[in-house]
Amino acid sequence: MMIEENNQQIEPVSSVMKVFAILSALSEHKSLGVTELSQIVMTSKSTVYRFLQTMKMLGFVSQEGDDDRYSLTLKLFEVSSRAMEYVDLVALTEPYMASIGEQTKEALHLGIRDGDGIIYIYKVDAQYNLRMQSRIGGRNPLYSTAIGKVLLAERPESYIRDILVNTEFVPSTDKTHRSIDSLLEELKKVKEQGYGVDNEEQEEGLRCIGAPIYDRLGNVIAGLSLSFPTLRYTPEKFDRYVGLLQNAATKVSEKLGHSK
Repeated sequence: MMIEENNQQIEPVSSVMKVFAILSALSEHKSLGVTELSQIVMTSKSTVYRFLQTMKMLGFVSQEGDDDRYSLTLKLFEVSSRAMEYVDLVALTEPYMASIGEQTKEALHLGIRDGDGIIYIYKVDAQYNLRMQSRIGGRNPLYSTAIGKVLLAERPESYIRDILVNTEFVPSTDKTHRSIDSLLEELKKVKEQGYGVDNEEQEEGLRCIGAPIYDRLGNVIAGLSLSFPTLRYTPEKFDRYVGLLQNAATKVSEKLGHSK
């Protein structure tokens, strides 16, 4: 269902507004009781109590023993820190993606892991008529994408199995991995060579190369990829694309504090 927003005033959701009012009040005090909070947000104590219990269950507030006082945890800080990390990541990566896009005229994507899949957080469209159909916010599997492979390649086998334990390996093409064991074999090569390849595993006629981006702790937090139709493939072009991606990914990683 499409939601019409053009020239229409969106009606605020009162419960959401009250939750944020509680968070705002708690951010200005070491701790507050239900009575104090109900007065600040002008809501009944029973309603405030229910909100607090839900927020406590989600880990955003803590209760001091059996006392009637609540305080913020560091969960909001963790959430905002991750958000800032990806905002910085897009800002740092965008100039390199634009440059590679101009040099190759092919599509580029910046992706991160989201559960057992990847999600695209930035893209540069190809300048050809024949190009990959994708969008920012779009999702694809870890097991059939170049970005997914570089996100997994340096992780322990137990970690990879835990992430993919309930994943159905859907064969998008006849080249798609059918099992974790099959994927694990390829990931050894991905780790060794420093880049991943989707060789028509996600879409017939489409190849993709991905390079890892590291944070200051040496963890792979994102993948930078270039996609192109197989009809434009040559060994020389492939090697050039790998070099461009690895060079850009290394420079972004360095700006994030990573050093080998």
